[in-house]
Amino acid sequence: MRRSGPDLKNAVLRHFAVAGLVIGLALLIGSGGVFAQSGTPAPDQPGKPPAASSADATKDNQRKTDEFVEASQAINGPAGNPECVWLGRRVVRLMWLDDLDTAFRHLDLYDRFGCPGGHVQATFRCLVRFFNQIDPKVPDSLSGRVHACWINPAAQPQAAAATQPAAPTTGTSAAPPAAAPAPAAAPPAAPAPAK
Repeated sequence: MRRSGPDLKNAVLRHFAVAGLVIGLALLIGSGGVFAQSGTPAPDQPGKPPAASSADATKDNQRKTDEFVEASQAINGPAGNPECVWLGRRVVRLMWLDDLDTAFRHLDLYDRFGCPGGHVQATFRCLVRFFNQIDPKVPDSLSGRVHACWINPAAQPQAAAATQPAAPTTGTSAAPPAAAPAPAAAPPAAPAPAK
Protein backbone atom coordinates (compact mmCIF):
# COMPACT_ATOMS: atom_id res chain seq x y z
CA MET A 1 0.00 0.00 0.00
CA ARG A 2 1.23 3.49 -0.87
CA ARG A 3 1.38 6.36 1.54
CA SER A 4 0.98 9.36 -0.74
CA GLY A 5 -0.79 11.69 1.66
CA PRO A 6 1.98 12.87 4.01
CA ASP A 7 4.75 12.66 1.37
CA LEU A 8 2.75 14.76 -1.07
CA LYS A 9 1.99 17.23 1.68
CA ASN A 10 5.72 17.53 2.60
CA ALA A 11 6.70 18.01 -1.04
CA VAL A 12 4.18 20.82 -1.50
CA LEU A 13 5.35 22.49 1.70
CA ARG A 14 8.99 22.25 0.56
CA HIS A 15 8.12 23.96 -2.75
CA PHE A 16 6.31 26.74 -0.94
CA ALA A 17 9.22 27.14 1.46
CA VAL A 18 11.74 27.41 -1.41
CA ALA A 19 9.49 29.86 -3.29
CA GLY A 20 9.03 31.93 -0.13
CA LEU A 21 12.77 31.96 0.47
CA VAL A 22 13.45 33.15 -3.09
CA ILE A 23 10.81 35.88 -2.84
CA GLY A 24 12.12 36.95 0.56
CA LEU A 25 15.69 37.23 -0.78
CA ALA A 26 14.46 39.21 -3.78
CA LEU A 27 12.63 41.64 -1.52
CA LEU A 28 15.65 41.95 0.77
CA ILE A 29 17.98 42.72 -2.14
CA GLY A 30 15.50 45.13 -3.68
CA SER A 31 14.95 47.01 -0.45
CA GLY A 32 18.72 47.34 0.04
CA GLY A 33 18.87 49.34 -3.19
CA VAL A 34 16.08 51.60 -1.96
CA PHE A 35 17.90 52.30 1.30
CA ALA A 36 21.17 52.88 -0.55
CA GLN A 37 19.57 55.54 -2.73
CA SER A 38 18.53 57.85 0.04
CA GLY A 39 18.96 61.51 -0.85
CA THR A 40 21.23 62.54 2.03
CA PRO A 41 25.02 62.15 1.67
CA ALA A 42 27.02 60.41 4.37
CA PRO A 43 28.43 62.82 6.98
CA ASP A 44 32.06 62.03 6.09
CA GLN A 45 31.49 62.75 2.37
CA PRO A 46 31.25 66.41 1.50
CA GLY A 47 28.39 67.15 -0.86
CA LYS A 48 29.21 68.86 -4.14
CA PRO A 49 26.65 70.44 -6.36
CA PRO A 50 26.26 68.31 -9.49
CA ALA A 51 26.61 71.30 -11.79
CA ALA A 52 30.08 72.11 -10.43
CA SER A 53 31.32 68.55 -10.82
CA SER A 54 30.04 68.34 -14.39
CA ALA A 55 31.68 71.69 -15.18
CA ASP A 56 34.96 70.44 -13.70
CA ALA A 57 34.70 67.24 -15.72
CA THR A 58 34.00 69.20 -18.90
CA LYS A 59 36.97 71.49 -18.24
CA ASP A 60 39.23 68.50 -17.52
CA ASN A 61 38.14 66.75 -20.72
CA GLN A 62 38.78 69.91 -22.72
CA ARG A 63 42.27 70.21 -21.18
CA LYS A 64 43.07 66.61 -22.14
CA THR A 65 41.81 67.16 -25.68
CA ASP A 66 43.93 70.30 -25.97
CA GLU A 67 47.01 68.38 -24.79
CA PHE A 68 46.49 65.73 -27.48
CA VAL A 69 46.05 68.40 -30.15
CA GLU A 70 49.16 70.20 -28.93
CA ALA A 71 51.16 66.97 -29.06
CA SER A 72 49.97 66.08 -32.56
CA GLN A 73 50.94 69.55 -33.81
CA ALA A 74 54.32 69.65 -32.08
CA ILE A 75 55.49 66.10 -32.82
CA ASN A 76 55.86 64.74 -36.32
CA GLY A 77 55.35 61.02 -36.74
CA PRO A 78 53.62 58.38 -34.68
CA ALA A 79 54.76 59.77 -31.31
CA GLY A 80 52.19 62.54 -31.82
CA ASN A 81 49.27 60.14 -32.33
CA PRO A 82 46.77 60.33 -29.47
CA GLU A 83 47.18 56.66 -28.51
CA CYS A 84 50.96 57.03 -28.44
CA VAL A 85 50.75 60.22 -26.41
CA TRP A 86 48.35 58.70 -23.88
CA LEU A 87 50.20 55.40 -23.45
CA GLY A 88 53.68 56.94 -23.62
CA ARG A 89 53.03 59.58 -21.00
CA ARG A 90 51.48 56.90 -18.81
CA VAL A 91 54.57 54.68 -19.19
CA VAL A 92 56.91 57.55 -18.27
CA ARG A 93 54.78 58.50 -15.24
CA LEU A 94 54.67 54.90 -14.00
CA MET A 95 58.43 54.55 -14.45
CA TRP A 96 58.92 57.72 -12.37
CA LEU A 97 56.70 56.29 -9.64
CA ASP A 98 58.72 53.02 -9.67
CA ASP A 99 55.75 50.94 -10.82
CA LEU A 100 57.85 49.12 -13.39
CA ASP A 101 55.61 46.07 -13.79
CA THR A 102 52.66 48.19 -14.85
CA ALA A 103 54.93 50.45 -16.91
CA PHE A 104 56.25 47.49 -18.90
CA ARG A 105 52.72 46.20 -19.54
CA HIS A 106 51.78 49.63 -20.87
CA LEU A 107 55.01 49.69 -22.88
CA ASP A 108 53.96 46.44 -24.56
CA LEU A 109 50.71 48.13 -25.62
CA TYR A 110 52.67 51.18 -26.72
CA ASP A 111 54.84 48.99 -28.95
CA ARG A 112 51.81 47.11 -30.26
CA PHE A 113 50.32 50.38 -31.53
CA GLY A 114 53.53 51.03 -33.50
CA CYS A 115 54.66 53.90 -31.31
CA PRO A 116 58.40 54.76 -31.19
CA GLY A 117 60.15 53.42 -28.08
CA GLY A 118 62.94 55.96 -28.40
CA HIS A 119 60.50 58.76 -27.60
CA VAL A 120 59.69 57.15 -24.24
CA GLN A 121 63.40 56.93 -23.46
CA ALA A 122 64.03 60.55 -24.43
CA THR A 123 61.02 61.72 -22.41
CA PHE A 124 62.13 59.83 -19.31
CA ARG A 125 65.66 61.23 -19.73
CA CYS A 126 64.15 64.73 -19.87
CA LEU A 127 62.02 64.03 -16.79
CA VAL A 128 65.08 62.91 -14.83
CA ARG A 129 66.84 66.18 -15.70
CA PHE A 130 63.94 68.08 -14.11
CA PHE A 131 63.80 65.95 -10.92
CA ASN A 132 64.15 68.93 -8.59
CA GLN A 133 61.16 70.73 -10.16
CA ILE A 134 58.71 67.89 -9.46
CA ASP A 135 56.93 68.35 -6.14
CA PRO A 136 55.14 65.20 -4.91
CA LYS A 137 52.82 67.39 -2.82
CA VAL A 138 51.52 69.21 -5.91
CA PRO A 139 49.24 66.77 -7.79
CA ASP A 140 49.78 68.10 -11.31
CA SER A 141 53.51 68.85 -11.16
CA LEU A 142 54.48 65.35 -12.33
CA SER A 143 51.86 65.06 -15.06
CA GLY A 144 52.59 68.60 -16.28
CA ARG A 145 56.31 67.93 -16.46
CA VAL A 146 55.74 64.58 -18.22
CA HIS A 147 53.59 66.33 -20.83
CA ALA A 148 56.17 69.11 -21.30
CA CYS A 149 58.94 66.54 -21.73
CA TRP A 150 56.77 64.52 -24.12
CA ILE A 151 56.32 67.60 -26.31
CA ASN A 152 60.00 68.58 -26.11
CA PRO A 153 62.28 65.75 -24.90
CA ALA A 154 65.37 67.89 -25.51
CA ALA A 155 64.32 70.49 -22.91
CA GLN A 156 67.00 71.48 -20.46
CA PRO A 157 66.44 72.84 -16.94
CA GLN A 158 67.42 76.44 -16.34
CA ALA A 159 70.90 77.07 -15.01
CA ALA A 160 71.28 76.38 -11.30
CA ALA A 161 72.58 79.92 -10.73
CA ALA A 162 69.37 81.40 -12.07
CA THR A 163 67.25 79.43 -9.61
CA GLN A 164 69.39 80.15 -6.53
CA PRO A 165 68.80 83.47 -4.73
CA ALA A 166 71.65 85.98 -4.71
CA ALA A 167 73.83 85.99 -1.60
CA PRO A 168 72.93 88.90 0.68
CA THR A 169 75.63 91.49 1.26
CA THR A 170 76.18 93.08 4.66
CA GLY A 171 77.69 96.58 4.62
CA THR A 172 81.46 97.01 4.09
CA SER A 173 82.55 93.61 5.32
CA ALA A 174 81.51 91.91 2.07
CA ALA A 175 84.39 90.85 -0.09
CA PRO A 176 84.28 91.69 -3.78
CA PRO A 177 83.45 88.77 -6.02
CA ALA A 178 86.44 86.77 -7.13
CA ALA A 179 87.47 87.12 -10.74
CA ALA A 180 86.97 84.14 -12.98
CA PRO A 181 90.16 82.16 -13.47
CA ALA A 182 91.88 82.81 -16.76
CA PRO A 183 92.05 79.89 -19.16
CA ALA A 184 95.31 78.00 -19.00
CA ALA A 185 97.79 78.97 -21.66
CA ALA A 186 98.45 76.42 -24.34
CA PRO A 187 101.76 74.61 -23.93
CA PRO A 188 104.49 75.82 -26.26
CA ALA A 189 104.77 74.00 -29.54
CA ALA A 190 107.52 71.47 -29.82
CA PRO A 191 110.56 72.73 -31.75
CA ALA A 192 110.84 71.56 -35.31
CA PRO A 193 113.42 68.82 -35.79
CA ALA A 194 116.73 70.05 -37.17
CA LYS A 195 117.90 68.75 -40.52
